[in-house]
Amino acid sequence: MGLRAFVALELDREARQRLQTAVEQLRPTLRGVKWVRPEGIHLTLRFLGDSEPDRLERLRPQLAEAAAQCPAGAADLTGLGLFPERGAPRVLWVGLGLAAPVQALQAECDAAAVRCGFAPEPRRFAPHLTLGRWRERAPRPELPATTLGVARLGALVLLRSELRPGGAVYTRLASFPLSG
Repeated sequence: MGLRAFVALELDREARQRLQTAVEQLRPTLRGVKWVRPEGIHLTLRFLGDSEPDRLERLRPQLAEAAAQCPAGAADLTGLGLFPERGAPRVLWVGLGLAAPVQALQAECDAAAVRCGFAPEPRRFAPHLTLGRWRERAPRPELPATTLGVARLGALVLLRSELRPGGAVYTRLASFPLSG
């Protein structure tokens, strides 16, 4: 059996702290949400799913090259949203406004995954940070307007995800610095 893995960009500590403050303000009004721990908040660029170690090894140099082509930068945190777009909510998220080089990095991570034998991603990339998930059906809440500022984007990382009763635990398998 392989590892459950994904490719992501890390956020700076200050942005994660602002997101945690927002969660603390939302917590009393949103019932039934399983909140993501602040250290677990990241921007997923490509979910890989169950992954064989040799396939991940083939992916590593391609991720390193893609990261080296992307300048370090920041993303605007654009406000709160829900998935799905209609009906009972399943995911509470914060949107991100990404610069063209980061969009290109995501596309290259996706292409590299396909070259290494991972199935193509059928869904359009929607940049977001997951703050929490509903486990049971809940009414669709009104979300407050929120100003969360800017997040500095850190290294591109290859992460292992282990699902546990207390929430997912992420382990860094590799890290690739962005250029500049």
